[in-house]
Amino acid sequence: MTKNRKSRRAFLKGAAAGSVAVSTVVAAPALAAGKIRWKMVTTWPKNFPGVGIAAQRIADRIGALSDGRLTVKLFAAGEFVPAFEVFDAVRDGTAECGHDAPYYWIAKNRSVPFFCTVPGGLTPQEHNAWIHYGGGQELWDEMYAEFGLRAWLAGNAGTQMIGWFRKPITSVDDLAGLKIRMAGLHAEVFNRLGATSVNMAGGEIMPALQSGLIDAAEWGGPWMDLAFGFYKVAKYCYGPGVHEPGAAQSLVVNLKAYEALPADLKEIVRVAAEVETVRLLGEFTVMNALARQTLVNEHGVIMEPLPESLLKRWFEVSEDVVGETAAEGDLNWRIYDNWTKFRQSVIDFGPFSEFGYMKARLL
Repeated sequence: MTKNRKSRRAFLKGAAAGSVAVSTVVAAPALAAGKIRWKMVTTWPKNFPGVGIAAQRIADRIGALSDGRLTVKLFAAGEFVPAFEVFDAVRDGTAECGHDAPYYWIAKNRSVPFFCTVPGGLTPQEHNAWIHYGGGQELWDEMYAEFGLRAWLAGNAGTQMIGWFRKPITSVDDLAGLKIRMAGLHAEVFNRLGATSVNMAGGEIMPALQSGLIDAAEWGGPWMDLAFGFYKVAKYCYGPGVHEPGAAQSLVVNLKAYEALPADLKEIVRVAAEVETVRLLGEFTVMNALARQTLVNEHGVIMEPLPESLLKRWFEVSEDVVGETAAEGDLNWRIYDNWTKFRQSVIDFGPFSEFGYMKARLL
C-alpha cells in the first residue's frame, strides 16, 4: 500500500512537471519571437484625412521599423474608447499609446495646451524648435510623468482657420451670444469676447452645426473642414487661425509600457512620432492650399481674413488668458516663463527670417 502511494505520488508529480513543461513549450515560441503588441487609441474619426491617417502611419511605421517586433493596432475615436477618454485610457494602461491634440486635456493641467498650441502662440516651425531645443520637451516630460505618461510631437496641422460662421463677422460685437465649437485656452478667449464656447469631438461637430446646437464651428484647416462638409451649412470661413497658429498632435504612451521596451524599440517609437511631425505638416501645406481653391471656386465659400480690430482685441485677451496659467503652480510658472522668453526671441528675429521674407515677396 505504501509502495502504491509512493508510486501514485511520483506519477502525479511527474504529470504536474509535464504540464509545466508543456506550458513552457507552448509559451516559448512567443517569447523567442519577442513579439510585442500595443493598442493605439485616437481622438480622431476613422480614416479621417490628415490627423486620422497620420496616426495610422505612425502605427505602421513602428511595425515596419521594428521588423514586426512591435506592432500597433489603431482604434479610431469610439471604436475602443470615446475620443475624450484617450488620455485616461493610456494613463491606466487600457491602451499602451494614443494619438491626440494635447490641449484636449486642459482639465488635467491648465498648461497642457502649451505642448499643442495656445492662442497667439507659436508657428509650427517655432513650436518644433521650442519643444526640441528650447526646453519644451523636458517640461512636457516633467508634467506627464505625474500621470505616468510620456509624449512626443507626432504631427502638426499648421495654422488653422478660426472657424465657420453662418453670418459675416465684421467686428467683435458680432461674436456676442454666438455658440461656437472651440477647445483649449482659446475657448476662454472666445468666451471673454462675448461668445459661448462648446467643446465636442470632431465627429459630433457637423450634426451640432446642422441642428443649430451651435452657430459656428472651429475644427481645422480647409482640408479637414472640406471633408466634414461645413460649407453646406455655413458659407463664411475666417482666418488666419490666431487661436491655433500651429496645431500640434502628440503620440502619448503609457510610461510603464514604454520603459518595458528594449532600448532600440524605445527609439523606434520616438522616431516614428518625430517623422510624422515633418510629414504631416508638409501634407497639410499642400492639401490646405488645394482645398481652399475647391471651397471658394466650387462651393462658393467666402473665405476672408478677420477684421483688424477683432484681431487686435483677440491678441490682447489672449495674452491675459495665457498668462493666467502661470498662477496654477510652480511647474506652470516655469512652462509659461520658458515659453514666453522663447516666443519673444523668435518674434524679435522674425523680420530677418521667414516672416521678413514672406513680407518681402509680396512687394
